[in-house]
Amino acid sequence: MDRRKLMKNSAALSLAPAIPFLAIDTLFAETGAVSSGSGAAGTQLKDRSNPLNPPEQGSIPVAFPISRGAVIIDFCGPWEVFNSADVPGHQGKMFQTYTVAETLEPITAGGGMKIIPNYTFETAPPPKVVVIPAQSGSTEAMLKWIRSVTKATDVTMSVCVGAFLLAETGLLAGKSATTFHEAYARFEARYPDVHLKRGARFVEDGNLASAGGLSSGIDLAIRVIERYYGREAAERTTYLLEYQGKGWQDPNSNAIYTR
Repeated sequence: MDRRKLMKNSAALSLAPAIPFLAIDTLFAETGAVSSGSGAAGTQLKDRSNPLNPPEQGSIPVAFPISRGAVIIDFCGPWEVFNSADVPGHQGKMFQTYTVAETLEPITAGGGMKIIPNYTFETAPPPKVVVIPAQSGSTEAMLKWIRSVTKATDVTMSVCVGAFLLAETGLLAGKSATTFHEAYARFEARYPDVHLKRGARFVEDGNLASAGGLSSGIDLAIRVIERYYGREAAERTTYLLEYQGKGWQDPNSNAIYTR
């Protein structure tokens, strides 16, 4: 059962009306936005910046490489965003999320949460989006896998100090990136060939992207939805999530951390 059905069923069981789910379409209809029909896709294409091309059918595979110490908000935040994507005129899941690790042995993530990976690096389906969270147990096998799949990804993105892992692959050499504000100096010292952008909520450079600390990954994930499906889809998703942050609309919104 997907999260939308779960929320609807939970509301029904508690005798609560399903108004929020109906209100989304009503809200956007009242503002003149396209909510369904054959013209939806064409309208979405008009308001995308730095666009990505969604598949004609099926969902977009999103891989989360994880290891010991993976920071929960870094990957669970984007995970929930992708699983909540609300695209006008589309049925079914827009994104298919899964975890990938060196083995299928349980991983102890941040705060003691136990996670059983969905796939190993050898068995994982080829992703179109990769989300790299902060973690402490990354290996050369993970770096090799990231290098390999990034040849064909639409977006390979890091969150927080996951930027160190992405930089360690060598893929960021000569490119721009950002990371957690308390790690700026350490990142610049370790990777002088990467142009660090301080105070950036997120940075996009080719098919690579990086988010600032922790909750910044949520904004970058919403931004990825916008690049695939347009501003309306991103706004509908934030509405469903009751997410009031606007950082996904402004990559420079972390300016306070430049000090």
